[in-house]
Amino acid sequence: MKINIGIVDDQQLFLRSLSTLVNTFANYEVIIEAINGKDLIQKLGLAKVKPDIMLVDVSMTVMNGPETVQYLSGHFPDIKTVALSMKDDETSILSMLRAGCCAYLIKDIHPVELENALKEIEATGIYNGDTTNIKYRRLRANGVDIPIIKDREREFLQLACSDLNYKEIAKKMYLSERTIDGYRESLFEKLQVKSRVGMALEALRRNIVSL
Repeated sequence: MKINIGIVDDQQLFLRSLSTLVNTFANYEVIIEAINGKDLIQKLGLAKVKPDIMLVDVSMTVMNGPETVQYLSGHFPDIKTVALSMKDDETSILSMLRAGCCAYLIKDIHPVELENALKEIEATGIYNGDTTNIKYRRLRANGVDIPIIKDREREFLQLACSDLNYKEIAKKMYLSERTIDGYRESLFEKLQVKSRVGMALEALRRNIVSL
């Protein structure tokens, strides 16, 4: 089966060129092109099939990258979001990763590296081993808090912000209570909290989930 890709970028020449490139990759197909976050929201609302991975430009004049990723994280948590930008400054990187992106790629990335990144993102949910993420890895090494929240952890966080108890959450996610306990302990550590209330508040503060 094809892996469905979406691209949102307000530079239309780059948007079309990247779409053409991705469509040459084996097992990948671009199904949505949008020129900004608002355009993307409209097209997602009409789409019968949603992208598996969304490539999101950081700087857009209408609904920028972080705002777009926050919306996707809250409304379409199954879509893996990837930042794509010419910028590699710490502010841009942190804003996109904290909004929910699982990778931060520079626009002059080699096509082979881009294809490898897409493969790893689809397989594992993250990608941070490429040369364009050197600064990202340095930020982590220096103690900057950029927790990687996996898709199922994000789904658990959303449910944890409701009035469901852990047993009900396990049932809703079709998981064992032991697995849910594992998600809870992992997120306590990632978010540096000690209670469900603290976890929920921190997830909301970081815009990992929305109510």
